[in-house]
Amino acid sequence: MSARAPKKKREWSWRSRAARGLLYQAVALLAIAGGIWFLAHNTQENMQVRGIQSGFDFLGQAAGFDIGETMIAYDPSQSYGRAIWVGVLNTLRVAVIGIVLTTLVGVLVGVGRFSRNALVRGLCYGYVELFRNVPILLQLLMWYLFFVEVLPPPQAAWNVGDLFFLSKGGFSFPLPVWAAGHGWMAAGALAGLAVGWWWRRRAQRLFELTGQDRNRWAVPLAAVFGLAIVGWAAGGAPSEWSLPEQLAFMVDGGAAATPEFMAVLIGLVMYTAAFVAEVVRGGIQSVSHGQTEAASALGLSRRQQMRLVVLPQALRVIIPPLTNQYLNLTKNSSLAVAIGYPDVVSIANTTLNQSGRAVECIAIIMLVYLSTSLGTSLLMNWYNKRVAIKER
Repeated sequence: MSARAPKKKREWSWRSRAARGLLYQAVALLAIAGGIWFLAHNTQENMQVRGIQSGFDFLGQAAGFDIGETMIAYDPSQSYGRAIWVGVLNTLRVAVIGIVLTTLVGVLVGVGRFSRNALVRGLCYGYVELFRNVPILLQLLMWYLFFVEVLPPPQAAWNVGDLFFLSKGGFSFPLPVWAAGHGWMAAGALAGLAVGWWWRRRAQRLFELTGQDRNRWAVPLAAVFGLAIVGWAAGGAPSEWSLPEQLAFMVDGGAAATPEFMAVLIGLVMYTAAFVAEVVRGGIQSVSHGQTEAASALGLSRRQQMRLVVLPQALRVIIPPLTNQYLNLTKNSSLAVAIGYPDVVSIANTTLNQSGRAVECIAIIMLVYLSTSLGTSLLMNWYNKRVAIKER
């Protein structure tokens, strides 16, 4: 058994490139920290000279204004901090749902650009050229005008089976009344996701060893829905629903999405999905034609070629620009203030006007978008490393 080689001692001298690198980084960090301190100190002194109040103590004061759309309980007697948190949740609501829908629409349109059907190719091409060349703000205004001007009033709402209603008042749909069984159902769904993840990894290993391709979606979906039903039954099988009902002047009951939320969500999804479609198209085109010819020689169908050969190789080209589009969608949600959706920018502006704390409110907005952007980048970079093709 060979002895381990002794560890090389790090040379801490000016001749060491590593030591000089650390020193330069430390000097740069000190310079940046000093610049930030100087700007903050200078700003605070100027505000004191002009008699402008500063600090974040205002977050505990009563807000005194109402918010039309909230995900958590809120009333005007609560604090500015609570109001801003409502705005943060509204922003995250649009961003998360928008990213999921944008991914689905963008991938479908991007793959559709390679369809053998000329009509499908033409529709996908027209969609991309139309929505990516119209400014996002105009699209948000267009969708908002559609909801408040074109749609019928609530008393004459479009409905499907007296369950789904669409009108100027928004989109109403059934909502289950929360009970303990729903918590068990969510736990069962999470367990199903774990089973589905294990099955997909097993199917991937089997495919790499034997070439046998098993269905990687049927079993995971069955596990999620099956275990969710088991959890629902174990929790007492709650079956009470809150159903929307069309009244004389409004639609009451159930859950509702306001026209402002629908306009922001649809506008952001349609706009960003056009760019995602081009990202997907470019990633697919980056895979050499020889790969598809080799897959055809192995007897793979066109769908199997796309799923097993083309897309896995295209992902390493798709994911970096796709991350940029996710970040753009999140930041573009700040334009929701133009149509009255109460996101963090809208509520922070109202707080700024009432409290006069401009620097603090702007800092909060910057912190929210910086945090969401860094979180999205971190998650996508992790995923990029997982799907990267390992080369020798």
